[in-house]
Parts: sequence; structure tokens; C-alpha cells
Amino acid sequence: MSIEQARWYVIHTYSGYEAMVKDSLEKLIENNNLQENIFEIKIPTEETLEEKANGKKKLVERKKFPCYVFLKMIYSNDIWYLVTNTRGVTGFVGPQGRPLPLTDTEVARMALEEVALSVDFCVGDTVTVVSGPIESFSGKVVELNESTQKVKVNVEMFGRKTDVELDFVQVKKVNVSEETENSADKAE
Repeated sequence: MSIEQARWYVIHTYSGYEAMVKDSLEKLIENNNLQENIFEIKIPTEETLEEKANGKKKLVERKKFPCYVFLKMIYSNDIWYLVTNTRGVTGFVGPQGRPLPLTDTEVARMALEEVALSVDFCVGDTVTVVSGPIESFSGKVVELNESTQKVKVNVEMFGRKTDVELDFVQVKKVNVSEETENSADKAE
């Protein structure tokens, strides 16, 4: 078994039990020599600026996905049994509690790890923004950066053409047939 076969899975926990579940799983891995099956355990967090009642601002680390812990592992029924019987775990995320692995796009979007995504668009192509603050905007690809997984798109906002930098996972190529339909709708 190798890490290339491992996929990311999501387990649901009781509220506030994420850190305890992570510690318990780390002990489980060590005690049962599961280093060849479970490779990584993550609780994604982000830092936010919070204003207190007295007006002072404080930098606080918050969980991006409360009640969820992410595991990079090679799935087996034995592993399923050990993980679901860990204190604080309510089960895997998936149909009937059976794990459903995350796709590479989901892994990249959740920033669990750097995943090199292959894209079907290039400079000059028309793309639509599928997530983020400018969702549903369309524009032309101006620049691609494979190493940072970023794309620069020229979109029209407030009557002006503006270059916007987005992640690869935030845009989707517009097919030629969709493009002609949209221009026909605008002409009417």
C-alpha cells in the first residue's frame, strides 16, 4: 500500500470534539501501526479578525468546517470500523455512513493539500466564474500560472474591464455553443 492510493475522506464529529477526535485517531494509528493506511489528519482553520465588546480587535483562529475532520487514508472495512468506533465520531460523510472520497477539485477548494489540477482552458478562452464574490461573471483568460494554480481573467464590472486573479477551481470554460446562445439571448 502506498500514499498514491490514499484519498481524502470526511468524518463527522460531535460539536467541539474535533481536536479530541484528531488526538484519539493519532493514538489509534500509533497503537495499531496504521501508518501505512492513515497518512494525514486535518482540521482546516482560518484566522479572522473579531471585534470584542470593548472595541478591541483580536485575531481568532476558527474552524473552517466545524464538526468535521479530514483523513487522508486507504479505505478498508477494518479502518472504517476503527475510525467509526473512536469516541466523538458520529460517522463518515457519505451514503449510509459509508465513506465517499473527495474529488481533486474538492481537495483543492478546501485547501487540504496542493493538488495540481489540469485545466481545459488557455489564454484567450472565455470562462465563467463558478464560485466566489464575482460568481456568474464571464470573461477572457489573460494569464495562467500553473505553479500557483491561479488564472487572471478580464471581466466587465460596473461598465469597466478589470483583470481579476482567481484559483483554477473558481472558473469553468464556456463552450462555444453556450457562448453563441448567450450572445443570441443578449441580442433579443
